[in-house]
Amino acid sequence: MWRDLARIGRHPGTGGYRRYAWTAADADCRAWFAEQARHRGLGYEADRNGNQWAWLGDPAAGDAVVTGSHLDSVPDGGAFDGPLGVVSAFAALDELRARGARPRRPLAVVNFGDEEGARFGLSCVGSRLTAGQLAPDAARGLRDADGVTLARAMERAGHDPEAIGPDPERLARIGAFVELHIEQGRNLALHGTPRGSGSGPGRSGGRAVAGTPVGVASAIWPHGRWRFDFHGEANHAGTTALADRRDPMLTYASTVLAAREQARLTGALATFGKVTVEPGGVNAIASLVRGWLDSRAPDEPALATVVSAVERAAAESGERDGVGVRVTRESFTPVVELEHALRDDLAKMLGGAPVLPTGAGHDAGILSGAVPAAMMFVRNPTGVSHSPAEQAAEDDCLAGVTALADVLEGMACH
Repeated sequence: MWRDLARIGRHPGTGGYRRYAWTAADADCRAWFAEQARHRGLGYEADRNGNQWAWLGDPAAGDAVVTGSHLDSVPDGGAFDGPLGVVSAFAALDELRARGARPRRPLAVVNFGDEEGARFGLSCVGSRLTAGQLAPDAARGLRDADGVTLARAMERAGHDPEAIGPDPERLARIGAFVELHIEQGRNLALHGTPRGSGSGPGRSGGRAVAGTPVGVASAIWPHGRWRFDFHGEANHAGTTALADRRDPMLTYASTVLAAREQARLTGALATFGKVTVEPGGVNAIASLVRGWLDSRAPDEPALATVVSAVERAAAESGERDGVGVRVTRESFTPVVELEHALRDDLAKMLGGAPVLPTGAGHDAGILSGAVPAAMMFVRNPTGVSHSPAEQAAEDDCLAGVTALADVLEGMACH
């Protein structure tokens, strides 16, 4: 499975993945998922929001245990973020069958569409629509960098954009959702027993034990995206005196530095990872610089503090530079406390696996408001994610599959 999926959407120059929603690479990923379902004799369906489902048992029976993640990527993303959870879900079902386990509840594997938001700028579109956290009209109007709307992209891919929207009937069938994911950080690598110590990663009676590369999520930090528009005056780079310039690039640069400093002071995270410049000439002063701030914090007051401070710094710099500043909040997700009872059950099933928070958003966080949701992490030795350098050891991934199979067996078969 991993070899078949690994070739899809990989850029030959960077080695990273470019699997954007409703593109050819996305279609190939979706075809791969459908084939995995058919190969196992699972019931397959794509819902109104473009999410894919593979069912073992009758979905209408309700109280289903669902697992999975997403297959799309950030620009030049790594191989594991998202796909590890989907591949591991199918592998865990294979493991249950090999054990002769007999589910008493329906089981499903899901691939949520457009989780990363790389093309249309909003993350978790598939799960947000399903959970009623994104208005259909707002979703249809989202545009990519070429001005193509989400509605048009869906039409081109053969999906009806008029059908998208809340799906309470589907959510009512789900008794619990468990998402396995590579850890985006090094908490498990620092927590676990070092390799080569004689008591490194291992299994005991098929169960993951303390010191193995599997953890359970406690909560997801609040996070959001803010667009900063810096309006200046286009002019000639070779003839305009410094004192006569209204250069938005200066204000943008000051704001980036301020974001780093405010994050450090607040104990939060703040990143300007995307910027566009108009008109974009090497020998021209820009008229408009547009930058996107991604910020995350342990709690909502801290997040509000750092974002407000960055906005103030941008306004002050803009006044000094003769540049207009406008800030638009494009998305916001409050702190997500994952289902405590389910979280504790998972940690117990896994022999006391470490429980740790995460600063990354996930479909599990979106669904947590509608169904009991939990997350499991597989150790990431470097902590690098959203990059071609993202990695996890094969033994760690196999331990994750075993742990997920243990969880599914405990929840659905006993």
